[in-house]
Amino acid sequence: MDSAYAQTTTSATTAPAKPAPGAVSPTAGIISFAPFIAIMVLFYFLMIHPQSKERKKKEEMLSAIQRGDRVLTRGGIYGTVADIKEQILILKISDNSKVEVDRSYVETVQKQS
Repeated sequence: MDSAYAQTTTSATTAPAKPAPGAVSPTAGIISFAPFIAIMVLFYFLMIHPQSKERKKKEEMLSAIQRGDRVLTRGGIYGTVADIKEQILILKISDNSKVEVDRSYVETVQKQS
């Protein structure tokens, strides 16, 4: 049982030829990066975007500090803002005690009523 194979030529009416084995189609490269791109987009919306919103909110809070505001520092000290010198806040923590605190160390602000 010998088999004979015939070679035919393609005409204009037949389907286009398939790429040769081992050849990579142009869309294969894009498709292989699709999961990586999807992970990066997901990472941005779950991690980076919320952090940047939170940072912006905190910067607005720190820039709005005024005299008389009650603040809580990262160290756990409550005080009332007695004076402001650019990046340094002078907090009154008791009748006879005042401390200087960098503005970035303020954790929360309670506006005066």
